[in-house]
Amino acid sequence: MRGTLLLLIWAWSASALCAPHEHKPPVVLAPGYAPLSFTPPEPGSYALPAMGSAADGAVIDSDGNSAQLHDFLGGKPTVLSFIFTTCDDVNGCPLATYVMRSVQDALRADPETADRARLVSFSFDPVFDTPDVIDAYGSQFRAGDFDWQFLTTDGATTLDPILNAYGQWVIRDYDENGEYMGTMSHILRVFLIDESRQIRNIYSTSFLHADTVANDVRSLLMEAAADPSADTGS
Repeated sequence: MRGTLLLLIWAWSASALCAPHEHKPPVVLAPGYAPLSFTPPEPGSYALPAMGSAADGAVIDSDGNSAQLHDFLGGKPTVLSFIFTTCDDVNGCPLATYVMRSVQDALRADPETADRARLVSFSFDPVFDTPDVIDAYGSQFRAGDFDWQFLTTDGATTLDPILNAYGQWVIRDYDENGEYMGTMSHILRVFLIDESRQIRNIYSTSFLHADTVANDVRSLLMEAAADPSADTGS
């Protein structure tokens, strides 16, 4: 719970603090922070059509090892989130990590899913988010030996083709001297990827909730169990 509480405090403080003379409208938190307002359909009772192949690319893991993104996709259902660790938009990266943490808790609580899914948080700020930084960030939220990977890249040349392939646009902020300021604008997109590295769902801010994501993961596991001959993508 400590990591979840820290994340909520960080998200609240980043969005709520302002100078005393400023009058800003209250921040409306995304649905993912609250209990689900409806009863979701049972896992396996609905279809998740394939939406295309998950792209590959060169990445660096939290231990500093060079790898390919496909090394962390395939073989089991994977939830892939693009974030950066200094993001201060409460309904952006903090929401994604909060939901991922809640998905982790839900899947770990069930012996049938505890070791059969994966989470991947992929930074799109390679300047600041070095392997040491993403490892420290991830240590706040990883629980036990659950398969939650934290990835970065060696720079924009490697990163940008991956972002483009996933339709994840990013606008970096630069000062008058052309120096990166450590901030950026982006859209929140979280991807559900199956055992064969096919994208099966894309969650936006208004659609991202741990209950529905966990049920989608369970649906993919049920689908794979019903068709054991399916390609695992490994």
